[in-house]
Amino acid sequence: MRDDTPDETRRALLSRTFDEDAELYDRARPGYPPELFDDLRALAGTGPGCRVLELGAGTGKATVPLAEQGCRITAIEPGPGMAAVARRNLAGFGAVEVETTDFESWPLPREPFDAVVSATAFHWIDPAVRMAKAADALRPGGALAVVATLHVAGGTEEFFAEAQRCYERFDPATPAGLRLPSVEELDTRGHEEESARSGRFGPVAFRRHEWELAYTAAEYLEVLRTYSSHRALPPRAREGLLECIGALIERRYAGRVTKRYLTELRVARAR
Repeated sequence: MRDDTPDETRRALLSRTFDEDAELYDRARPGYPPELFDDLRALAGTGPGCRVLELGAGTGKATVPLAEQGCRITAIEPGPGMAAVARRNLAGFGAVEVETTDFESWPLPREPFDAVVSATAFHWIDPAVRMAKAADALRPGGALAVVATLHVAGGTEEFFAEAQRCYERFDPATPAGLRLPSVEELDTRGHEEESARSGRFGPVAFRRHEWELAYTAAEYLEVLRTYSSHRALPPRAREGLLECIGALIERRYAGRVTKRYLTELRVARAR
C-alpha cells in the first residue's frame, strides 16, 4: 500500500526507475478523469493557442488531452524511454514537442508560457528550484497547474487492509498498521504553503475528483510494477510481495479488485 511520494534522500534515485520500462508504464498507468481538463481550461486557461510548458510528461498521459484542447506544448521529460513513447503517442499533434531533459537544468526560452502544467510529477522536481523556475517560465498572470494523484480509502477496502500484511512481510520499511486515508483526512497545505513561501504566486485554487478503476489480478500487479517504491525493492522481496498480493486477489476476491483514486488540481497565478 506504499505510495510514490519520496523523501528527499530517495527522490533522485527513485525518479530514475520509471524509465526502466516505459512501455509498461504507458500500458498500466491510468490516465486522468475528463473533468480535470475542463478544470484546467477554466482555471488555467488551457485551450486553443495556449502556450503550455509541461513538466514530467512521462508517456503523455496528460499531454495528449491537452494537445486535443489545441494547446501548443513544450513537454519536458528526463527519461529517454518515457520521452520516446510520448513522442509516439503525440505524433499526430504538430504543435507539441517533447524534450528529453530535466527541468532543473533546462534553459528557459525567451518567450514566456501561458501555463506550466505538471501531472503527478511536480514532487519529483528539486524543491529548491521548482516554484521559482516555474514562475520564471510564466508570463505575468500565467498559471502554475499541479496535478496530484492519490490512492484513497474506498473501492475494495477489505483487500487493501489485507494487502498490508503482504507489505509488512516483504517490505521492512512499511509502517505497521498503515491504512489508506479518506479524502477528508488528506492535508494539502504543504503545496499551498510552498507556493506562499515562494512569494511568486497568488492564492491556490483546488479542484478534486474521486474515481474508481477495477483491476484483474494481472492488471493490478502491472500497476504495482510501475511504482518507484516497488521497483526499488530487492528483486526477491519485490517478487514475493507481488506474488502475495496476486494470490490474495485470486483467492479472496475472485480475481478482481477496485481501487479509488483522488485527482487533485492545484492552480495559482504568477504575480
